[in-house]
Amino acid sequence: MTPTTLHYYIGGIVVAIVATVVFCRIARVDHDGKGVTIARFLSILLLAKGLLWFYTIFTDGPWRPSYGLPLYLCDIAVFVAAAACWWRTQLLVEVLYFWALAGVIEGIITPDLPRTLPSLLVFQYTLGHLAVVVAAIYLVVGLQIVPNRFAVVKVYIITVFYTAFTAFVDWSTGGNYMFLRRRPHSWSILNLFGPWPWYIAIAGLVALVFFLALNLPFWFIRAHERQTIPSASTTEVGRGYPLDEYQ
Repeated sequence: MTPTTLHYYIGGIVVAIVATVVFCRIARVDHDGKGVTIARFLSILLLAKGLLWFYTIFTDGPWRPSYGLPLYLCDIAVFVAAAACWWRTQLLVEVLYFWALAGVIEGIITPDLPRTLPSLLVFQYTLGHLAVVVAAIYLVVGLQIVPNRFAVVKVYIITVFYTAFTAFVDWSTGGNYMFLRRRPHSWSILNLFGPWPWYIAIAGLVALVFFLALNLPFWFIRAHERQTIPSASTTEVGRGYPLDEYQ
Protein backbone atom coordinates (compact mmCIF):
# COMPACT_ATOMS: atom_id res chain seq x y z
CA MET A 1 0.00 0.00 0.00
CA THR A 2 1.48 3.35 -1.03
CA PRO A 3 1.61 6.27 1.45
CA THR A 4 -1.09 8.12 -0.49
CA THR A 5 -3.40 5.12 -0.41
CA LEU A 6 -2.69 4.58 3.29
CA HIS A 7 -3.53 8.20 4.15
CA TYR A 8 -6.74 7.96 2.14
CA TYR A 9 -7.66 4.69 3.85
CA ILE A 10 -7.01 6.01 7.37
CA GLY A 11 -8.97 9.17 6.53
CA GLY A 12 -11.90 7.01 5.48
CA ILE A 13 -11.81 5.15 8.80
CA VAL A 14 -11.83 8.44 10.74
CA VAL A 15 -14.81 9.73 8.74
CA ALA A 16 -16.65 6.44 9.35
CA ILE A 17 -16.07 6.66 13.13
CA VAL A 18 -17.28 10.25 13.30
CA ALA A 19 -20.32 9.46 11.15
CA THR A 20 -21.24 6.49 13.34
CA VAL A 21 -21.14 8.58 16.52
CA VAL A 22 -23.15 11.43 14.99
CA PHE A 23 -25.74 9.14 13.43
CA CYS A 24 -26.26 7.21 16.67
CA ARG A 25 -26.70 10.39 18.70
CA ILE A 26 -29.29 11.70 16.24
CA ALA A 27 -31.17 8.39 16.29
CA ARG A 28 -31.33 8.38 20.08
CA VAL A 29 -32.98 11.83 20.01
CA ASP A 30 -35.30 11.36 17.03
CA HIS A 31 -35.74 7.62 16.52
CA ASP A 32 -38.77 7.54 14.22
CA GLY A 33 -37.96 10.68 12.27
CA LYS A 34 -34.35 11.47 11.49
CA GLY A 35 -33.28 8.03 12.74
CA VAL A 36 -35.25 6.25 10.04
CA THR A 37 -34.14 8.81 7.45
CA ILE A 38 -30.50 8.08 8.24
CA ALA A 39 -31.14 4.34 7.93
CA ARG A 40 -32.66 4.84 4.48
CA PHE A 41 -29.78 7.10 3.46
CA LEU A 42 -27.33 4.35 4.45
CA SER A 43 -29.42 1.83 2.52
CA ILE A 44 -29.27 3.92 -0.66
CA LEU A 45 -25.53 4.52 -0.18
CA LEU A 46 -24.90 0.80 0.25
CA LEU A 47 -27.02 -0.11 -2.76
CA ALA A 48 -25.11 2.44 -4.82
CA LYS A 49 -21.87 0.86 -3.65
CA GLY A 50 -23.18 -2.57 -4.67
CA LEU A 51 -24.01 -1.28 -8.14
CA LEU A 52 -20.58 0.37 -8.31
CA TRP A 53 -19.05 -3.02 -7.56
CA PHE A 54 -20.80 -4.50 -10.60
CA TYR A 55 -19.65 -1.55 -12.73
CA THR A 56 -16.00 -1.97 -11.72
CA ILE A 57 -16.12 -5.71 -12.31
CA PHE A 58 -17.61 -5.41 -15.79
CA THR A 59 -15.36 -2.53 -16.90
CA ASP A 60 -12.07 -3.81 -15.44
CA GLY A 61 -11.62 -6.53 -18.04
CA PRO A 62 -13.34 -9.67 -19.30
CA TRP A 63 -15.90 -10.94 -16.81
CA ARG A 64 -15.35 -14.43 -15.42
CA PRO A 65 -17.52 -16.30 -12.91
CA SER A 66 -14.42 -17.26 -10.95
CA TYR A 67 -14.07 -13.70 -9.63
CA GLY A 68 -17.01 -11.68 -10.97
CA LEU A 69 -19.69 -12.66 -8.43
CA PRO A 70 -20.42 -10.80 -5.15
CA LEU A 71 -19.86 -13.88 -2.98
CA TYR A 72 -17.10 -12.77 -0.65
CA LEU A 73 -18.64 -12.12 2.75
CA CYS A 74 -17.72 -8.44 2.51
CA ASP A 75 -19.46 -8.16 -0.87
CA ILE A 76 -22.70 -9.94 0.01
CA ALA A 77 -22.77 -8.07 3.34
CA VAL A 78 -23.20 -4.82 1.39
CA PHE A 79 -26.54 -6.02 0.03
CA VAL A 80 -27.56 -7.46 3.39
CA ALA A 81 -26.75 -4.11 4.98
CA ALA A 82 -28.75 -2.21 2.36
CA ALA A 83 -31.78 -4.42 2.97
CA ALA A 84 -31.37 -4.26 6.77
CA CYS A 85 -31.20 -0.45 6.75
CA TRP A 86 -34.26 -0.12 4.53
CA TRP A 87 -36.56 -2.69 6.16
CA ARG A 88 -34.94 -2.93 9.61
CA THR A 89 -36.23 -6.45 10.23
CA GLN A 90 -34.88 -8.47 13.15
CA LEU A 91 -33.16 -11.26 11.20
CA LEU A 92 -31.55 -8.96 8.64
CA VAL A 93 -30.14 -6.75 11.39
CA GLU A 94 -28.83 -9.77 13.29
CA VAL A 95 -27.09 -11.21 10.22
CA LEU A 96 -25.60 -7.83 9.43
CA TYR A 97 -24.44 -7.22 13.01
CA PHE A 98 -22.54 -10.50 13.36
CA TRP A 99 -21.19 -10.58 9.82
CA ALA A 100 -20.01 -6.98 9.97
CA LEU A 101 -18.35 -7.03 13.39
CA ALA A 102 -16.98 -10.58 13.22
CA GLY A 103 -16.02 -10.70 9.55
CA VAL A 104 -16.11 -7.49 7.53
CA ILE A 105 -14.17 -5.57 10.16
CA GLU A 106 -11.26 -7.99 9.68
CA GLY A 107 -11.11 -6.79 6.08
CA ILE A 108 -10.75 -3.24 7.40
CA ILE A 109 -7.97 -4.13 9.84
CA THR A 110 -6.03 -6.21 7.27
CA PRO A 111 -7.11 -4.75 3.92
CA ASP A 112 -6.57 -6.74 0.73
CA LEU A 113 -6.62 -3.71 -1.54
CA PRO A 114 -6.58 -4.77 -5.21
CA ARG A 115 -4.90 -1.58 -6.45
CA THR A 116 -3.37 1.69 -5.30
CA LEU A 117 -4.73 5.18 -5.82
CA PRO A 118 -6.04 6.44 -8.12
CA SER A 119 -8.32 3.47 -8.58
CA LEU A 120 -12.08 2.98 -8.48
CA LEU A 121 -11.52 -0.44 -6.93
CA VAL A 122 -9.76 1.11 -3.92
CA PHE A 123 -12.64 3.55 -3.47
CA GLN A 124 -15.35 0.89 -3.63
CA TYR A 125 -13.40 -1.47 -1.34
CA THR A 126 -13.01 1.24 1.30
CA LEU A 127 -16.57 2.52 1.00
CA GLY A 128 -18.08 -0.96 1.09
CA HIS A 129 -16.25 -2.25 4.15
CA LEU A 130 -16.67 0.92 6.20
CA ALA A 131 -20.32 1.52 5.26
CA VAL A 132 -21.28 -2.03 6.26
CA VAL A 133 -19.75 -1.64 9.73
CA VAL A 134 -21.28 1.82 10.18
CA ALA A 135 -24.71 0.44 9.25
CA ALA A 136 -24.40 -2.51 11.64
CA ILE A 137 -23.44 -0.35 14.61
CA TYR A 138 -26.05 2.27 13.75
CA LEU A 139 -28.95 -0.19 13.60
CA VAL A 140 -28.01 -1.87 16.89
CA VAL A 141 -26.73 1.09 18.91
CA GLY A 142 -28.58 3.96 17.27
CA LEU A 143 -31.96 2.42 16.44
CA GLN A 144 -31.52 -0.19 19.18
CA ILE A 145 -32.64 -3.20 17.15
CA VAL A 146 -30.70 -5.61 19.32
CA PRO A 147 -30.01 -9.32 18.71
CA ASN A 148 -32.48 -11.63 20.44
CA ARG A 149 -31.83 -14.72 22.51
CA PHE A 150 -31.37 -17.11 19.59
CA ALA A 151 -29.54 -14.69 17.28
CA VAL A 152 -26.17 -16.47 17.49
CA VAL A 153 -27.68 -19.84 16.59
CA LYS A 154 -29.68 -18.42 13.68
CA VAL A 155 -26.85 -16.39 12.17
CA TYR A 156 -24.28 -19.16 12.61
CA ILE A 157 -26.52 -21.66 10.79
CA ILE A 158 -27.08 -19.13 7.99
CA THR A 159 -23.33 -18.57 7.80
CA VAL A 160 -22.59 -22.30 7.56
CA PHE A 161 -25.11 -22.79 4.75
CA TYR A 162 -23.82 -19.71 2.92
CA THR A 163 -20.25 -20.99 3.22
CA ALA A 164 -21.30 -24.38 1.84
CA PHE A 165 -23.02 -22.68 -1.09
CA THR A 166 -19.93 -20.57 -1.76
CA ALA A 167 -17.71 -23.65 -1.60
CA PHE A 168 -19.88 -25.23 -4.31
CA VAL A 169 -19.48 -22.12 -6.47
CA ASP A 170 -15.71 -22.21 -5.91
CA TRP A 171 -15.62 -25.86 -6.97
CA SER A 172 -17.77 -25.13 -10.03
CA THR A 173 -15.96 -22.02 -11.25
CA GLY A 174 -12.41 -22.45 -9.97
CA GLY A 175 -12.82 -19.29 -7.91
CA ASN A 176 -11.64 -18.52 -4.42
CA TYR A 177 -14.65 -16.81 -2.89
CA MET A 178 -14.42 -16.42 0.89
CA PHE A 179 -10.85 -17.75 0.52
CA LEU A 180 -12.07 -21.33 0.78
CA ARG A 181 -9.45 -22.67 -1.63
CA ARG A 182 -6.47 -20.59 -0.57
CA ARG A 183 -5.69 -17.71 1.74
CA PRO A 184 -5.51 -14.11 0.47
CA HIS A 185 -2.21 -12.83 -0.90
CA SER A 186 -1.87 -10.18 1.80
CA TRP A 187 -1.57 -11.11 5.47
CA SER A 188 -4.86 -11.87 7.24
CA ILE A 189 -6.03 -13.61 10.38
CA LEU A 190 -6.30 -16.82 8.33
CA ASN A 191 -2.51 -16.98 8.32
CA LEU A 192 -2.68 -17.86 12.01
CA PHE A 193 -4.90 -20.88 11.45
CA GLY A 194 -2.56 -23.22 9.62
CA PRO A 195 -2.67 -24.71 6.11
CA TRP A 196 -5.68 -25.60 3.98
CA PRO A 197 -8.18 -27.00 4.86
CA TRP A 198 -7.53 -26.62 8.58
CA TYR A 199 -7.71 -22.84 8.50
CA ILE A 200 -11.31 -23.10 7.29
CA ALA A 201 -12.41 -25.28 10.23
CA ILE A 202 -10.53 -23.11 12.72
CA ALA A 203 -12.00 -19.96 11.20
CA GLY A 204 -15.46 -21.44 11.72
CA LEU A 205 -14.74 -22.01 15.40
CA VAL A 206 -13.25 -18.53 15.80
CA ALA A 207 -16.32 -17.04 14.12
CA LEU A 208 -18.53 -18.78 16.68
CA VAL A 209 -16.43 -17.36 19.51
CA PHE A 210 -16.72 -13.88 17.98
CA PHE A 211 -20.49 -14.29 17.62
CA LEU A 212 -20.81 -15.27 21.28
CA ALA A 213 -18.61 -12.37 22.37
CA LEU A 214 -20.62 -9.89 20.31
CA ASN A 215 -23.82 -11.21 21.84
CA LEU A 216 -22.51 -11.07 25.40
CA PRO A 217 -23.55 -7.45 26.16
CA PHE A 218 -27.15 -8.24 25.21
CA TRP A 219 -27.11 -11.41 27.28
CA PHE A 220 -26.13 -9.33 30.32
CA ILE A 221 -28.87 -6.79 29.54
CA ARG A 222 -31.50 -9.54 29.36
CA ALA A 223 -30.22 -11.15 32.57
CA HIS A 224 -30.28 -7.80 34.37
CA GLU A 225 -33.80 -7.02 33.18
CA ARG A 226 -35.07 -10.42 34.32
CA GLN A 227 -33.67 -9.80 37.80
CA THR A 228 -34.86 -6.22 38.24
CA ILE A 229 -38.19 -6.10 36.40
CA PRO A 230 -41.02 -8.25 37.79
CA SER A 231 -43.03 -8.39 34.59
CA ALA A 232 -40.89 -9.33 31.61
CA SER A 233 -43.78 -8.83 29.20
CA THR A 234 -43.79 -5.09 29.86
CA THR A 235 -40.06 -4.55 29.88
CA GLU A 236 -38.31 -2.86 27.00
CA VAL A 237 -34.83 -3.54 25.75
CA GLY A 238 -34.06 -0.67 23.46
CA ARG A 239 -36.71 1.59 22.03
CA GLY A 240 -40.08 -0.04 21.54
CA TYR A 241 -38.94 -3.67 21.74
CA PRO A 242 -40.42 -5.83 24.54
CA LEU A 243 -37.99 -8.01 26.45
CA ASP A 244 -39.85 -11.23 25.70
CA GLU A 245 -39.17 -10.62 22.02
CA TYR A 246 -35.46 -10.98 22.77
CA GLN A 247 -35.67 -14.09 24.95
